[in-house]
Amino acid sequence: MPAAIAGRHGGLAPMLTTQGLTKRFGAVTVLEAIDFELSAGEVHALFGANGAGKSTLSRLIAGHLQPNAGRMLLAGDPCRFRSPREALEAGIAMVMQETSLAPDLPVFENVFLPRYGGAGRCRFADMRRRTVELLEQLGVAAEIDPQARTGDLAAAHRQLVEIARALALNARVIIFDEPTTSLSPAETARLFAVMDRLRAEGCAMVFVSHRLEELFAITDRVTVLRDGKVAARGIPTADLTQGELIRLMIGRDLEPVRRDPSREIAPSGPPLLQVERLRAGPLLRDMSFTLRRGEILGLGGLVGAGRSETLEAIFGLRALQDGSIRLRGEPFRPRRPLDAIRAGFGYLAEDRRAQSILPDLSVRENLLVAALSAQRSPLIRYQRFRRRAAELAARLDLPPHRLDDDSMSSFSGGMQQKILLMRWLLLEPAILLLDEPTKGIDVGARAAIYALLRAVAAEGVAVLVVSSDFQELIDLCNRIVPVSDGRSIGSVPAELLDEEKLLMLAAPRSSMAAQRAWIDRMAAEHGAAGFWAIVERDVLICLAASPNAQDALGFSSGAVCPIAQSRVPRALGRADARGTIVEADGTATCLLGVRNARGHDLGVIGLSLAAGVSPARLAALRAEIAEAVAGQDNESILLTL
Repeated sequence: MPAAIAGRHGGLAPMLTTQGLTKRFGAVTVLEAIDFELSAGEVHALFGANGAGKSTLSRLIAGHLQPNAGRMLLAGDPCRFRSPREALEAGIAMVMQETSLAPDLPVFENVFLPRYGGAGRCRFADMRRRTVELLEQLGVAAEIDPQARTGDLAAAHRQLVEIARALALNARVIIFDEPTTSLSPAETARLFAVMDRLRAEGCAMVFVSHRLEELFAITDRVTVLRDGKVAARGIPTADLTQGELIRLMIGRDLEPVRRDPSREIAPSGPPLLQVERLRAGPLLRDMSFTLRRGEILGLGGLVGAGRSETLEAIFGLRALQDGSIRLRGEPFRPRRPLDAIRAGFGYLAEDRRAQSILPDLSVRENLLVAALSAQRSPLIRYQRFRRRAAELAARLDLPPHRLDDDSMSSFSGGMQQKILLMRWLLLEPAILLLDEPTKGIDVGARAAIYALLRAVAAEGVAVLVVSSDFQELIDLCNRIVPVSDGRSIGSVPAELLDEEKLLMLAAPRSSMAAQRAWIDRMAAEHGAAGFWAIVERDVLICLAASPNAQDALGFSSGAVCPIAQSRVPRALGRADARGTIVEADGTATCLLGVRNARGHDLGVIGLSLAAGVSPARLAALRAEIAEAVAGQDNESILLTL
């Protein structure tokens, strides 16, 4: 394959150009002769494996690093930035993969922190007002208090504050370095809407991401880096397939990472971990689930739903206010992480820089820190750890000589994540708690991590996964527990879900308030039991139900159960039909389809009436339901019949 494949692109003025850009750290060349062109009004993807040089190139453009050779042109004029402030003053902003916020400052000051030290006065009232406007653009004004201490925010919310900072600068070039790693599909969609608006205004954007579906959804062109060199330059995204992009990245085809349920052995035996009615305020309100040996269980929800807080409570990082945890059938209440580690838990935190990496220690010392803390004996078996580390490095495609590095600071985010996963696997844990395990990971490394997690699960390890990538949960997990507003909503086999259905289950209950109120009102007015449900194969997933549904139908809001256990199995068995379905006992159910604005099937709304209702009344009722549903106006869930 030639060193660079030039793509077709025209009609847009170059905003930023690099010519022969080269960067060396000591004797190691990390970027070599990079030619790159970014046009006004486009989103240009930088794609490549971990360590390919994407973040280094981004930092060179943004003034965080200085090149050893080559030059840059901004709007046709030569430029050389000696600091990030010079780049900011020239109109270049960067959204970092690892946030660069000041944790002790409030959100609004972090958003406008680049203005400090510049010309003019900073008025707090104006900064707070503008911060609210920016958070509204990102759809999180109700979730993030502009005056909150930034260090107290969840990692995903800090990422959104970082994005708001870039927007506040009104920059003409914005580099997004893995901006969606902690964001849910809904939050990512809101970010993309903002990027579409910026593109229309002529802003030039660089987008770095390992998620192929995002590249194809938002970018205009793609430049691929491999081993610090350009493997493909400026190819229109529309001219590529996912397979071609992966081949350009790693030079070969990649085995599919999607799970095959038909080849898996279903976890069995008694629960290894039982979580019941867990509460640890303010975000974790009512969490219940079970986890068995050899099972991979996912917690699927949006930012602030209580997913990370659940893992922290189980690992002893968060004090419990109510509920119980049982480990191997016995009560378990860790007072500190060491209690959990010695009980057989491993925990991979979401924010690796703040919660996991010890930058002053070597790679091997970072690897051994958990294993050494778990030991009760003063005898340290270094040779055993060394052999196990070499084995894990091979399984994760990590060069074994990198384990001897003096620091992890030179590692890419993906390589750091592999080291941290190895840290816990060295303990040979019974239960792995993983919070965003593939954050900042390229598709090749992700496949290696998936394969390793499936292998350790096959050996009997129980795995509990939190991920904002809903497709990852579906591909990786046996079961998924949707989490909304700090509460668990049943447990669903992963093969019954897609991203749309999981998003509906995990949506904040407040976002369904209008639909729930409508179902309750219609049920009360007509003496019926109402529900909104998804039916997959023979399983019912109830999104909302009237208060009397449990008694009348045998299920309530949030229920996940076989349709045969309900009192309207005929109706649910024909959920793809429209009209009135009558049960053996005479109960009649009016069914209507639900679809969103993009035409995706969102299940059915049903209203069930007791036996003896006349056909004329049923027909009139169905017409009234259809008229009422068609009149609903909700941007997130459009009900069309």
